[in-house]
Amino acid sequence: MKTLGNILWIIFGGWICALSWLIAGCLWCITIVGAPVGVQCFKMASLSFLPFGKKVENDGGGVSCLLNVIWFFVSGLELAVEHFMFGLLLCLTIVGIPFGKQYFKLAHLSLAPFGKKITSGDHGSNNS
Repeated sequence: MKTLGNILWIIFGGWICALSWLIAGCLWCITIVGAPVGVQCFKMASLSFLPFGKKVENDGGGVSCLLNVIWFFVSGLELAVEHFMFGLLLCLTIVGIPFGKQYFKLAHLSLAPFGKKITSGDHGSNNS
């Protein structure tokens, strides 16, 4: 089911979500100081491209918290609003609800992506 979900996700707009993360990553990588942030953006682009069957877990500390504060004001708010709006649009139809839930997961992640670990959702009971 997750393979079908990922295929439909890509066809119906998931590539836009991943492209947003890739653009943010490229902009962050322009400077040497921003390169670690850009690398994290590329990881999130990978999640955004194929979100079904993956789970996000907290795994951060103090440095992650500081980076999340900076991230929120520079790039996070824009990405979160974009993902939230796509999620709302998709939830208007019954068929789009699973995709809207993925966008909401990504909107939440967009606000504070540092200190998060992406794992396969196969071993858990929650495959969102």
